[in-house]
Amino acid sequence: MHLIVGLGNPGSEYERTRHNVGFLLVDKLAVDANVMVKRRECRSLVGSGVIEGQRSKLVKPQTFMNLSGEAVACLIAKDELAEVGKSLIVISDDLALPFGTIRLRARGSAGGHNGLKSIIAALGTNEFIRLRIGIQPVHPLSDAKKFVLDEFAAVERRALKEILERGADAVRLVLRDGIAKAMSLYN
Repeated sequence: MHLIVGLGNPGSEYERTRHNVGFLLVDKLAVDANVMVKRRECRSLVGSGVIEGQRSKLVKPQTFMNLSGEAVACLIAKDELAEVGKSLIVISDDLALPFGTIRLRARGSAGGHNGLKSIIAALGTNEFIRLRIGIQPVHPLSDAKKFVLDEFAAVERRALKEILERGADAVRLVLRDGIAKAMSLYN
């Protein structure tokens, strides 16, 4: 079983914001795999299915970004995932990466991302796969919090479909061929 967790904030006011790119990618994976992500479990919306021959649970924590670890820890305990490092894939936005850049890692720090910080704290490890999608603006920021909670600009929205497609392909490759192969092709 693989847990594929997209980070974001619940509620219609956040649906199209940069900070919800993890939710958007889970939605894309769900559509492609014909999985409904609507069952409530561990303060999350979840849907189960098979992706690339692997049993997978698509997850959108409903705890708000800064408490994502509570939902993820509950799901890991409930599903009794033995090898979290190979079974958990977390998808998040990344303000330090240029817009649209995809970066895969097998482990690592939170890099200043509060959702990742929460997951690392709740699990007591940073040994899990993460896919980060760059949202960095082309101009300097005076208010990072406002920027990540704003909706995508028109030019970004036009590019988003292709970015989410590449992100979905990257997740599918991780499931099919492993993180090392996926990193070599997408980083």
